[in-house]
Amino acid sequence: MTKRRSMLQWKGILILIVLIFASLLCIEARETPLAIEKRADIIKINMLRSFGDLERPEVVFFHDLHTENLKKSNKDCKTCHLNEKSSLDRLSFKFKRLKDTGKKEVMNIYHNECIGCHKTTAASGQKTGPVEVCGECHKNKNLVISSRTPMGFDKSLHYRHSQAQQNKCEQCHHEYDQKNKTLVYAKNKEGSCRYCHLQDKESLDIQKPISMELASHLSCIDCHRKTLKKKMDAGPVSCQGCHDLKQQQQIVKVDNVPRIKRGQPDNVLIRTGDKKGSVIGMMRVPFPHKAHEKYNDTCRVCHHGELKSCASCHTINGSKEGKYIKLETAMHQTGDKSSCQGCHGFKKQENDCAGCHALMGKKRNHESSDCIRCHMVPLPEMTGVLSKSKEAKMARMMPEIWQKTFGISQKIKVPKKVIINNLADRYEPVEFPHKKVFNALVKRVNGSKLAQYFHYNNNTLCLGCHHNTPAAGKPPKCSSCHGKPFDEQNLLKPGILGSYHRQCLGCHQAMGIQKPKDCTGCHKNRK
Repeated sequence: MTKRRSMLQWKGILILIVLIFASLLCIEARETPLAIEKRADIIKINMLRSFGDLERPEVVFFHDLHTENLKKSNKDCKTCHLNEKSSLDRLSFKFKRLKDTGKKEVMNIYHNECIGCHKTTAASGQKTGPVEVCGECHKNKNLVISSRTPMGFDKSLHYRHSQAQQNKCEQCHHEYDQKNKTLVYAKNKEGSCRYCHLQDKESLDIQKPISMELASHLSCIDCHRKTLKKKMDAGPVSCQGCHDLKQQQQIVKVDNVPRIKRGQPDNVLIRTGDKKGSVIGMMRVPFPHKAHEKYNDTCRVCHHGELKSCASCHTINGSKEGKYIKLETAMHQTGDKSSCQGCHGFKKQENDCAGCHALMGKKRNHESSDCIRCHMVPLPEMTGVLSKSKEAKMARMMPEIWQKTFGISQKIKVPKKVIINNLADRYEPVEFPHKKVFNALVKRVNGSKLAQYFHYNNNTLCLGCHHNTPAAGKPPKCSSCHGKPFDEQNLLKPGILGSYHRQCLGCHQAMGIQKPKDCTGCHKNRK
């Protein structure tokens, strides 16, 4: 009897182990994520949304997969897209229609044409898509996600297209003629496509600008397609060719792109454009336009709305055209790359600059002399009204004069090493290679014209570590501000140990320099 009971107990234990093991397998299977495929050619068919809420989930459509299969049967884009009846002679962006007439009509086009094509393909013995079950197209969950990367048109691509079109700007640039109701080319008024073709406009009416996405696919792909028909080299016509990251990285880059000829000035004085005679307290700013063109891929970095002077929209008191953003704010707005100070702020985040500027913080008190590094040209009431040529000359000369006057690099004695012994009771004193670090900063500054201009002499480099002190050759020691214990009256001011570790390790992290693995990387153990 005891033996039988023991056997039953063992069977129960075995069954329990099996059940636990099975449940663990189920949990593991349930928690293991399914393989997710990433594609750049995903198009979501949800056009019926314009007629109201969707009755079924939107359809995920693989565009390149379909075009590749059509190519095998010697078919092209016209299999799915109709030709627009216009002078442009291009294909419609829509599937098997030129416009949306109604919900039922559009739905029938997709169902009849897509399923009909699938049935024809299946009848020929080829692999094809769904033919009957709705859920095979209208899926609640899809194991495919979009890897689409937005496609940009930088100055390198612009130059290559200009060369291919023999500098005929009218091939792409146009304006809408209200009188004749047509698109025309306006010479010397060429601007970015995005100035008119925005992302929030989906109208196909020629009198209203279509979205940038639609304009790109209608014009760019159409041109590429027609060029390929002529047996000539052309850009991609597939989704992956433009929107796959790896494909984008393979696009040939022109190293030294010639300057775009648009009549832009080499140097200019940034003026207010004010006609009401408002009193201006600050002197004008000379702006090296040509120099800034070299560092940007597109004019839209600064001219974000149109190719006019900033003051035409951003007036002294603000205007509707400039969204009531005043000129002063537009030029000094931090966090905005189209602003002068904002763009410079982003440059400070780069590795070569971040070691000092990341630790300084945004609330660092600026000296009055900081403003004159930009605002240096006297106002017209001081110099008189000058011609454009004289203003341009002044815009070019003033920074050079300023550099010669204030930018004389003072010879400062930089100690080769500095002994830091604040932890001498636990470790050997640290020999800080002061001159080596200083020379490394000088080398990084010399690699940037922006840094060279604002670091008018080597004394300014001392402020990276010796903050809140004048730019002098002999800054005070760290311990003159940071006490051994932290200041109870100023909790934001760390003690001497905290200040060293925050400054040194913070600089290494911000500049991408390898940090010591442990304390002994800097502090040698005491013998």
